[in-house]
Amino acid sequence: MGDTIAQKILADHCGKDHVVPGELVTAKIDMAFTGEPSGALAIKYMVERGVKKVFDPSRVCLLPDHNTPSNNISTAANCKAMREFAKDMGIAHYYEVGRMGVEHIFLHEKGLIVPGDLAVGADSHTTTHGALGAFATGVGSSDFFAAMVLGEVWLKVPETMKVVLKGKPEEWVTGKDVILYIIGKLGLEGGIYKAMEFTGDGIAHLSMDSRFALCNMAVDCGAKTAIFPVDKIALDYIKARAARPYKIYEADIDAGYCEVLEIDLDKLDMQVSYPHSPANVHPVSRAVNEPKIKIDEVFIGSCTNSRMEDMRLAARILKGRSVHPDVKLIVIPGSQDVFMQSFDEGLVKIIVEAGGAFSTPSCGPCAGCHMGVLAAGERCVSTGNRNFQGRMGHMDSEIFLSGAPVAAASAVAGYLASPLEVL
Repeated sequence: MGDTIAQKILADHCGKDHVVPGELVTAKIDMAFTGEPSGALAIKYMVERGVKKVFDPSRVCLLPDHNTPSNNISTAANCKAMREFAKDMGIAHYYEVGRMGVEHIFLHEKGLIVPGDLAVGADSHTTTHGALGAFATGVGSSDFFAAMVLGEVWLKVPETMKVVLKGKPEEWVTGKDVILYIIGKLGLEGGIYKAMEFTGDGIAHLSMDSRFALCNMAVDCGAKTAIFPVDKIALDYIKARAARPYKIYEADIDAGYCEVLEIDLDKLDMQVSYPHSPANVHPVSRAVNEPKIKIDEVFIGSCTNSRMEDMRLAARILKGRSVHPDVKLIVIPGSQDVFMQSFDEGLVKIIVEAGGAFSTPSCGPCAGCHMGVLAAGERCVSTGNRNFQGRMGHMDSEIFLSGAPVAAASAVAGYLASPLEVL
């Protein structure tokens, strides 16, 4: 039996010809990165143990993104510790406010993760970077500490689930809708410790931004990693950015898969996750056909949906329209590059003139950090990745997860809405 992409990457990184699902391996990493919440704790471990250097200062990336610009004294202290640590260790890739971005957007945008990499991040949504044909996975602060020091990570080789994407999605359907649909089908535990390998002719109809969003939330059904093959669309993206050489892996024709899931993209509607679980998924037509769900806030941002595709789709819906007077619209781009490109394309003007707030790159309210935290009784349509009770603020608030088109349409309508209702 042949090997999957995940097996091939791990085998190469632990110096073996072949690895099998369930095997425990120690593998060399290509990139270790973190934001300030988990990073500060990993740095604390290093200081307490008297460690004086990281395994390779050019293969570690530190960037404050969750609570930045700092929203309280404790956060400011964490960011200061990270900044001083980066300087002391000679870490090449440290990025301060004004030059940074959300880690799961910034790193591949700058070419710091490339095809064939084994990348670890101290954040669960590290799976995002598998859209580049890399094995990317999140680890805890203690494992991240070890990775920074040793340049290695230990893990169990995952089984691989094959996800076949067929057909061409409708105009407003994006990668966010695809992954919400998958999570709705599998549940929160249906992909636990599996690699999700995407294939099929439908891939050609998904932009890189949609692929990043899709891989981002694979972890929200338990996946260890999520991987796209490297096609022409991916190569065009990578060649313009790659900071170092890379290796492209392809699954063998006779590769073994633990499960095969087929999805007809041309039959897929826009999806919404209702409170209080990412797996509580329904087509947006449910909201259209049932009593209107009044909302108080719309958040377009997060490591899932704060790329150029999201900014453009939102602006298309908002252009010439106004945000409902009872709604707060908060738009937070994922990086300074997205910010500047949105400015250059006139998207910022459209969003602000519609009555939205356009802010500096940050995770912001996605994890209840700041810049849009919810009060008791408030409802939010969010392009973030989780809607557990209390995720964005008060325990008595509610979060509906969607892609940028549904979020922007809802901001205009004042209730959970489809773009087709407001255009």
